[in-house]
Amino acid sequence: MTAENGMVKIAVDAMGGDNAPAEIVKGAVEFARAGTAQIILVGDPDAVQSELAKFDVDGLPIGVDPSDGVIREGEPPALALRQKPKASIVVSTRLVKREQADASVTMGSTGAAMAAAAVVLGVAKGVERPVLGGPILGTAPRTMILDVGSNVDCKPQQLVSYAVIGDVFARYFWNLERPRVALISVGAEIGKGNRQIRETTELLEKSGLNFVGNVEAHKLAKGAVDVAVCDGFVGNIVMKLTEGIGEATDERLRDRLQGTMSAEEIESVAADIHQLTNVVEMTGGGPLFGVNGVTVVGHGSANATAVYRAIEVAKRAVDTGYVPRINQELEAIHAKLGE
Repeated sequence: MTAENGMVKIAVDAMGGDNAPAEIVKGAVEFARAGTAQIILVGDPDAVQSELAKFDVDGLPIGVDPSDGVIREGEPPALALRQKPKASIVVSTRLVKREQADASVTMGSTGAAMAAAAVVLGVAKGVERPVLGGPILGTAPRTMILDVGSNVDCKPQQLVSYAVIGDVFARYFWNLERPRVALISVGAEIGKGNRQIRETTELLEKSGLNFVGNVEAHKLAKGAVDVAVCDGFVGNIVMKLTEGIGEATDERLRDRLQGTMSAEEIESVAADIHQLTNVVEMTGGGPLFGVNGVTVVGHGSANATAVYRAIEVAKRAVDTGYVPRINQELEAIHAKLGE
């Protein structure tokens, strides 16, 4: 569904994130100036209008949809949805459900975004809960890892669904004809791993995907595969370890380079290392996978540039018909496997 003027409509949660609403509104205004999408800022009308007043928005495809309340990080998502039914993340998700928007974007609580997407939009066949994933390494910006934390216990059938989701993402976002799909395991040999890995291997070998077997964690940084599949327990450990190594390396470099380079040069080197392990900050955010609608979740500390990029990701997801393509592929694969 698109706007009457032919532009995609994107609902942006103006109240979500550490820097809301100022940086959210700023990033949304910048995107509206590109004239490629209609922006609906969802939030407290007074707060949002106060920020909009700082910019010349005359003639821009941007408007405001009122909400009441914000679901913060740390609040139990299911309880918060019941207690705050008019919160900004809930309202923006409902706009997608009602086809008043094509996608929603938030820098707010990931848990709330997942809960709202699951309850309001529903999940696809073969997916029990929304799935988090995407590139996590700047050294391998086209290696997608999923799940990275939303589902810590997964049946083999769920892992097959993640493989399908990653395959569709790589084909339509990165234009890869036959993405290499692998399972993260303790050895590269086929059959190496626990029962979950062995049973999933049997299914993936019948799936028709370009399944290349197992991949060990150290190969992820080299872009050895395009889609790396694991449960959220393993994926979250991989992601957090990567982030920790990046932070520790960043700090070590700053200490060792003191007195050998200017402060500006040290900052440039440290920022480069930081980006190698925090690719989400370069992309702005990623879609929640496995839900029946486009919802993009970004980093809580996002600035206006990251917000702009997250909106860009949402528009790309709509333009490529990403969600219906995933649903079609999931249905076809599970039918093929007799599920």
